[in-house]
Amino acid sequence: MTATLAHLKNHQVRLAARPQGLPKASDWQFTEEPVAEPADGGVLVKTLALSLDPAMRGWMNEGKSYIPPVGIGEVMRAGGIGVVVASKNPAFAVGDHVTGGPGVQEYCLVPADQLKRSGLAKIDLRLGSVTQWLNVLGMPGMTGYFGLMDIGQPNAGETVVVSGAAGAVGQTVGQVAKIKGCRVVGIAGGAAKCEWVVKELGFDACIDYKGGSVKDGLKEHCPNGVDIYFDNVGGEILDTVLTRINRKARIIICGAISQYNNTTAVQGPKNYLSLLVNRARMEGMVVFDYADRYGVAIAEMAGYLQQGRMKSKEDVVEGGVKVFPETLNKLFSGENFGKLVLKVADA
Repeated sequence: MTATLAHLKNHQVRLAARPQGLPKASDWQFTEEPVAEPADGGVLVKTLALSLDPAMRGWMNEGKSYIPPVGIGEVMRAGGIGVVVASKNPAFAVGDHVTGGPGVQEYCLVPADQLKRSGLAKIDLRLGSVTQWLNVLGMPGMTGYFGLMDIGQPNAGETVVVSGAAGAVGQTVGQVAKIKGCRVVGIAGGAAKCEWVVKELGFDACIDYKGGSVKDGLKEHCPNGVDIYFDNVGGEILDTVLTRINRKARIIICGAISQYNNTTAVQGPKNYLSLLVNRARMEGMVVFDYADRYGVAIAEMAGYLQQGRMKSKEDVVEGGVKVFPETLNKLFSGENFGKLVLKVADA
């Protein structure tokens, strides 16, 4: 082992128990291990920043889903950006910045046979900063882009409504929809978020679900109905939007953050018959299905960022992996303003 690696310790956060409701301190275990040198074909990555996403709550639950649950005792799954600190693979050089799924730990050893599964890929920091690569150029941006473009199929002049509008996915959806010529109405929690969505991101309007009626807001801001609804929250807001959809509307089911910590059954849509009446379509989406096309979306949106046509707001929390548990829970209280990022180390 090289002298530079021999003294390093890897601090990790592991799933200790399946949470009931909101994750609590006892659901996590903190561990420390020596940092190991990669074997032939492997790569060692130092984690710089982690993406904290609502989907992580679902990954903690046992049961069938689009991805296996995190096992008890395993390092918590998380996407992130890192820098290669040791490599025995010709595709990666020491100093390369990479994206992938390092998990909630300071160093990630990726063996040769796990490289493809880990999604490890080089990134170009000339296209965007580390935090932008976790937002507009990362998984949330890819989710927003492909959900809107492939499932929503927007046409200029249509009305697009997006919930969680100030969040990571919502900000991308709304900005891309505006670029494509749509009228965009956001739904967000709090006057400050709504003001930012309109004044900074250029949405046509934003409804504050904490300070008023979503139903009344939709009547006011979507007088001609809703053509596309990008749903990040589920629950009552989804039900309310279903009462305002137009014929042939498209509803993208991306997430349901209002339901993730339920200890009772998930609340399904009561107004689903509106789909029948309006010959509308509701479709779920998982971003990993579009992995072979990420490059197309990254190139397009990096161009928008550089041209000043898109903005990318991140809420960066310092403190490293030891503050992961309480930082993750900011997602479920709506405390975060923008894409929630946990800084682990300096670039």
